[in-house]
Amino acid sequence: MTKILFVCHGNICRSPMAEFMMKDLVQKAGLEGEFFIASAATSTEEIGNGVYPPARRMLAAHGIGCAGKTARQMTWRDYGEYDLLIGMDSANLRNMRRICGGDPEDKLRLLLDYTHRPGDVADPWYTGDFAATWRDVDEGCRALLAAILAGSP
Repeated sequence: MTKILFVCHGNICRSPMAEFMMKDLVQKAGLEGEFFIASAATSTEEIGNGVYPPARRMLAAHGIGCAGKTARQMTWRDYGEYDLLIGMDSANLRNMRRICGGDPEDKLRLLLDYTHRPGDVADPWYTGDFAATWRDVDEGCRALLAAILAGSP
């Protein structure tokens, strides 16, 4: 089983979008029994809050639900629990390294590094552009799944 944790600053926009999009992709591929997928925050700011309404609406517009998801903070224990911990931007990645005390097993990655245009997933909290974030997350999740299935996560 491949265990993936998607991580962003607050766990209310980008990482839940990635979590539920990836779950949808895996389910549509008939592989749901081979994956465990979750998401978390690097900060404590939104702990316990649900998915931000515009992010929830974007998921719903694509037929993907996220009911019951509440933000949680990533802990150092997650490093041992997950095979891949996927950050949405370089600031997330720095904070993930700090929380985990480093990355000795090379598990900490950026989502868009799996695509042909590495970099940061657009943060809709600041841009207000949830469609751009959707495109980034969609491209990243599809590329990540392809890499895993090809045996090169």
